[in-house]
This record gives sequence, structure tokens and C-alpha cells, in this order.
Amino acid sequence: MPETIVINGRSIDRGEKVLTKLVISKLPSGTVIEIPVYVFRSVHDGPVVLLMAGMHGDEVNGTEIIRRMLSKKMLYPLKGTIIAVPVLNIYGFLNFSREVPDGKDVNRSFPGNRDGSLASRVAHRFMKEVMPYVDYGLDFHTGGSSRANYPQIRCVLGDYRNEELARAFAAPFIMNAPYRQGSLRKEAGKLGKSILVYETGESLRFDEKGINLGIEGTCRVLHHLGMMANHTEPTEPSVICMKDIWLRAKNAGLWRTSIGIGEYVKKNQQIGSITDPYGEMEVRLNAPASGYIVGLNNMPVVNQGDALLHIAF
Repeated sequence: MPETIVINGRSIDRGEKVLTKLVISKLPSGTVIEIPVYVFRSVHDGPVVLLMAGMHGDEVNGTEIIRRMLSKKMLYPLKGTIIAVPVLNIYGFLNFSREVPDGKDVNRSFPGNRDGSLASRVAHRFMKEVMPYVDYGLDFHTGGSSRANYPQIRCVLGDYRNEELARAFAAPFIMNAPYRQGSLRKEAGKLGKSILVYETGESLRFDEKGINLGIEGTCRVLHHLGMMANHTEPTEPSVICMKDIWLRAKNAGLWRTSIGIGEYVKKNQQIGSITDPYGEMEVRLNAPASGYIVGLNNMPVVNQGDALLHIAF
């Protein structure tokens, strides 16, 4: 752990607790856009852990996880440093949107470019100011609009550092997820840093179960790293999933299912149907593989190609 951390030109020494704000840009109105960054440093040597949410501005469950931990003063480490960023994509947060105003995804824009698009500039500033200090991290996400995710940790199984932290977090599901081009997780991996993604719920909706599990899992990771004294043991062991598959709509229409998220289904089991709005057509859908429903589309009106169910096994 470095003696001094410098973020946004502010020197933060051991034992300090600081809120600093990264100035990213300005709105067309002239309003300055700042990203609040909380830094909690122990006097004792230890790892630097990043807790980050709001990479996609409409994914509020992670923001609420960090907010609750901040308000309950749970982020004062026994050793090492915790850096907490409740909302990275301030633009999307203000506009109830996944992207920044230029339509680009910040999590496909890493490592970024100082002179690039707005999303690229956000990524670049974060990589320059914060990531050099980080050893481990939890990046909180949710499903997309009307698509809910069951609480799950995504990591590269086989990478012992990823797997060790994932097992410590102990989410209901641990999913093997290869790196994606332009993602924070991939760029961090190139630097030898382990970032795990926690997914729960859907965008613009609080998922209380997933929020509570996220807080408990974060505490377990911090306890595993020797940074927190108290933690809650998981009530059930995690289900390890090496593969996953999406069932997509072959017909447009009205989608319905009696299968609940988190449930286990068998291959060829009927899991729902798509009908037209007029009572003239009905197509029954069967599970393409045996596994657990870790993602579910709650939108009743679907188009061809829409993702309906995410099955992991």
C-alpha cells in the first residue's frame, strides 16, 4: 500500500478519510460534471480495494449498496485502503440512461482516451486517477431494462485471484465470464488487478434481496482480505456455473412464463410461450439446456431476437 495516494491533485495519507471529486467535463449549460470518490485509509499496511457502481447510469442497485455502506460507516478498513465510487456515469444517472450523451457505453470504452469520445474520456480519467492504486475491486451492475439478473458474481474461473475473491463473496451464483473488449475488468486484468462484477436486479428498480446480498458479500470479501472484522456467513453454498446460454424469441408477440428467476429447469422443459395479441397464434418455448434461470426478461411485449431467459449451468 502506498504511503500517499494522489487523486484529483489531492494527496491522501494513511489514516485519512477524504471525499474528492473528479471533474470530467461540463454540460452544454456550463454545469460542471464531477464524480465523487470516497477514500478511506487505515494507518496499517494492506490492499487497496475499489467498490464502484453506476458504470451504467440506470443501474441503481450497486449505487444503493455503496450508499448504505457509506451511511452505516462500514467502509473504515482495519488495514489497507477502500476507494468507493457510488456513481461513475453521472451523465447516465441524471438521464436514467445506460450510456453517456454521445450514446456510447463507458464499459466498452476502457482504457479510454483523453481526446476521445465522452465515454472514452470518462474511462481515461478513471484509469489515470484511480486504477493505478487498486489491487482488487467489485464493480456493481444490474440487468438491462426489464431484464432482471439473479444475484451473481461474474469472474474468470481458473484465475486463482478471481476465483478466490468470488468464493469469498459467496453470491448465490458464481459465473465464469470471459473478459469483454473495452471493459474495465479486462483492462484491470492486463495490469494484474482483479475486478469482479456483481449483478443483481434490473435497471431503475431496487432489488432488496440483491442489495442485501451485495452488502453481505462485500463484507465477506473485505473480511477475507483482513480489512473488516465482522461478516455474515452465507446461508447456502454458491452454485458454480461454467457455461451459459440465452433463449431468444423466434417470434414477436406477447411473452409469458411461469418459471421464476433462480429456478432450475431441465432441457426441453416447457418454460413459456409467445402469442400474438389476437388469439390466433401461440408458440410454446422449451429450455435449450438444463440449468438455472439467472436472467429473466419481464417485458411482456417482445420482438424477434429479444433475450427471454438466461440459463447458466
